[in-house]
Amino acid sequence: MPSRDPRDSDPAPAALLAAAEAAFTALTTYTLTLHSHPENGEPVALRYSFRKPGFIRMDFIRPHAGATLIFDPRTRTARVWPFGFPRFPSLALDPGNPMIRGPQGHRIDQSDLGTLVRNLRALREGGAASVANVGDPGCLVVEGASGRTVAGVHRYRVWFDAAGSLPNRVISEDNRGERIESVTMDDLRIDAGLPEDFFGA
Repeated sequence: MPSRDPRDSDPAPAALLAAAEAAFTALTTYTLTLHSHPENGEPVALRYSFRKPGFIRMDFIRPHAGATLIFDPRTRTARVWPFGFPRFPSLALDPGNPMIRGPQGHRIDQSDLGTLVRNLRALREGGAASVANVGDPGCLVVEGASGRTVAGVHRYRVWFDAAGSLPNRVISEDNRGERIESVTMDDLRIDAGLPEDFFGA
């Protein structure tokens, strides 16, 4: 009889991750309002839109109110419209360009909920996961092995949308247990109709 993986002694973390992964796999598009509060840096608020296979649009509320940033997975290019899409001018940049990376070094092409779920799974490998504040939906705590980080994060605390099973609040911490960033995602709409040219296509 195979030995049991100690990470699965509590089935709740695995179930939460599996449900989130299934929910992301099933959707085609989603939109939400994102509020980021980094420990060091300026708060960010934006409207976030996603369409598979990886189109991403960010419409900034603050800072840079009115600016639009769009990532096209076909060309692996991010384009910024300082005065909003489709107003002239616009500038094409690599998604890793420091000009358009977030306060914590986030890249637009690695900003979707699917990437977050994959990061949670990767950090859990060799690490630990548990559910705190037991209840529906509860808080999933994923901590990497000693000294290990994924995307610069050693510990995630994640809350989930009860209806859609997707993350709607995330707190990230470093190896010292100090908070890196707190993110809330409100007004989640799954498979909302978006115009064909919404992502500049």
